[in-house]
Amino acid sequence: MERAFSVETSRITAGTLALEWATINDKFSELDDAVPAQFVPEMSHSDLAWLGSDLNNKDFLGNEFLVWLWWKLANDTDSFTLLDQSEITVMMNKTLTLECPLGENGKESISAESPMHLPEAIRALQSGKLPRKSGLTLIRHGTQYDLTVQAESFSISAAKIHVDEEADPYDTDARIDAIREMNETLDLLFSYFCSLRIPAKAWKAELRGIQSWLNSANPANLRRNPAA
Repeated sequence: MERAFSVETSRITAGTLALEWATINDKFSELDDAVPAQFVPEMSHSDLAWLGSDLNNKDFLGNEFLVWLWWKLANDTDSFTLLDQSEITVMMNKTLTLECPLGENGKESISAESPMHLPEAIRALQSGKLPRKSGLTLIRHGTQYDLTVQAESFSISAAKIHVDEEADPYDTDARIDAIREMNETLDLLFSYFCSLRIPAKAWKAELRGIQSWLNSANPANLRRNPAA
């Protein structure tokens, strides 16, 4: 790209997206101080196996974003008012992959209509495993996006955009705009999370809520999706 078009490219990850948000909102020092959250008291995540030894790597925020989203959807709401004042409805569905951050207890991949409601999923989270990949459905501005997001890299795969049936399937500009809207929607949702995660005072209340939920959640009493 650089040789052919004189365009410099850079890697976009959960950490670089958080850095962009922190720079715009003058929260760089607070982001710099952020360390992996301890969701399970006896399980420290000070060193995540998949992040290597780079102490400045903030890609763990992608994993924490999925934990936080799971907690909100299970206990509070599936609708959020984003930072641009638009409304979004969110679901976690189809696929969920969790892994031990210490690299000791392996990986768990769950495929179901609503994997977050399955007892084995909450047990994995309670054991200290963190989500590394999840299927999401996002609805914003009347458009539904189905996709799979990889937590640290924030890469999107298996994306499907539900467009108006009367739309011209050969309208390339409209399809490009839809892809941009999809990326913008996911980025805005992550920015909303950053507005709660990066300020230390705001995150304390969120973290206590997640810890309390994991401590009290009984997998045997979880709601099961009939289609799961």
